[in-house]
Amino acid sequence: MKRFGVMLDMSRNAVMKVDSLKKFIQTLKTFGYNMIQLYTEDTYEVENEPYFGYMRGRYTVEELKDVVSYCNDLGMEAIPCIQTLAHLNQIFRWAEYSEVRDVNDILLVEEDRTYQLIENMFKTLRKTFTSEYVHIGMDEAHMLGLGKYLDKHGVKNRFDILYRHLMKVIGIAEKYGFKPIMWSDMFFRLANRGEYYPPDPQLSDEVRAKIPQQVGLVYWDYYNNEQSYFEKMMKAHQTAGETWFAGGAWTWAGFAPGNKKTMDTMTPAMRAAKNTGIENIFITMWGDNGKECSFWAMLPSLFAIRKLYDGETDMQAIKQEFQSITGEDYDAFTALELPNLVGECYGTPQNPSKHMLYSDPFNGFLDSTVKKGVGKEYEQCAARLTAYAEKSQYAYLFKSMSALCSVMAVKYDLGARTRIAYQAKDRSALQALIADYQETETRLEKFYQAFQTLWFTENKPHGFDVQDLRLGGLMQRLKSCRLRLVAFLGGKVEDIPELEEKLLDFYCRKDGFDKTTPVYNWWVDNASVNII
Repeated sequence: MKRFGVMLDMSRNAVMKVDSLKKFIQTLKTFGYNMIQLYTEDTYEVENEPYFGYMRGRYTVEELKDVVSYCNDLGMEAIPCIQTLAHLNQIFRWAEYSEVRDVNDILLVEEDRTYQLIENMFKTLRKTFTSEYVHIGMDEAHMLGLGKYLDKHGVKNRFDILYRHLMKVIGIAEKYGFKPIMWSDMFFRLANRGEYYPPDPQLSDEVRAKIPQQVGLVYWDYYNNEQSYFEKMMKAHQTAGETWFAGGAWTWAGFAPGNKKTMDTMTPAMRAAKNTGIENIFITMWGDNGKECSFWAMLPSLFAIRKLYDGETDMQAIKQEFQSITGEDYDAFTALELPNLVGECYGTPQNPSKHMLYSDPFNGFLDSTVKKGVGKEYEQCAARLTAYAEKSQYAYLFKSMSALCSVMAVKYDLGARTRIAYQAKDRSALQALIADYQETETRLEKFYQAFQTLWFTENKPHGFDVQDLRLGGLMQRLKSCRLRLVAFLGGKVEDIPELEEKLLDFYCRKDGFDKTTPVYNWWVDNASVNII
């Protein structure tokens, strides 16, 4: 093994403060990691590009130099992880980049201005990073060539478009002394009829011949749990040349971490990597949909993953060593996942603490999945987390998750209970619910304060405006629904039209409700059935 690292997502609104980032890097070093990647789509300063990352909390050149110097002193390699094709959606809000937008979040290739931008990226990165490697992304450009490019050039072979762009990017990277690596989607989907995880993964001679030898391929997999499958994919990648493996520590499904899902997937992955001789490994920590989960919440998994790769199989020994190094109880720390371990949920990616938090009290289309007794479970979880907070140096993490569980103890089925009482014309039950709305508002304010503390402890302030809008909007919506119930009970309005509607099954079943807790992380879709 040459590199065993972590990739931190700094692009989904939360950009870690430099001091917090250094502390995290130091902790990783004590765990046996020797590499860090900073995933920055537009959250780094780029020379001659003032609108790139504008008002997004981007790292300055001096901040990155400071972080890289700190890593070098520790013996940790810092590798830039950027995007050079897709996933650049935030820059396109500025007129400066309107002419180099193909479609959605994808750059318009074969344009001089596009390569001027990319060259400015590498020129700046070379001034800040000392590693020979750069991660150039190049993933998920599914609509490449189907927007402005199509208008300008007509129908072209989309793989050829992508390949020509890749060679241009490789050339620019090499000009500045970088060896690029990239996500392997582009080639594996080509070889396997659009699938990235086919049953029998392989690369044909024809596809292998198209892979530039100057680029390393990164096989990413956060989902599979069979060692034999990981090994198949790793061996298929190795036939193409330099291979990296990217696993996942689940930090991208809401406020709570996913240590259980992480261990279920990364335990077989580490065994497979060892068996196949993968020399470069990193664990991704994404922040999809606002980066609500603290990276620190994954410390148990990050420690265990490294130990598993080293050949340690005794989990009790791993837990004891974790406590010896961090001063934290391993099992207590994994309790930060409790907000998603209720109602027969088995952890991330199931995320009731996110989607039922934002579920609308009157338009709660997810209410068909509500299970009885979960509110009581949430109260118990809140008490457990409060007790753990008293014994942890990371008390703010436990207090935040405890406050979330406290909200959910009332909020989880509030909409379902409201609809049932209204449609049953049970005025006394509706009257009793008024107090539950008020209690939810009170508890939500406490969660807001706890989450605000977490955010500002770890991150720059940029991006918290989104949390203000989301949680503040929820607070106002709760108040609005409560006042309409009061007006209805007081005879000031004749009905509540939203509650008149029959609740349908979320999964579109016709024969009753499927109670399976969904994976539903996107706030814009969750908060309302209407257009946001």
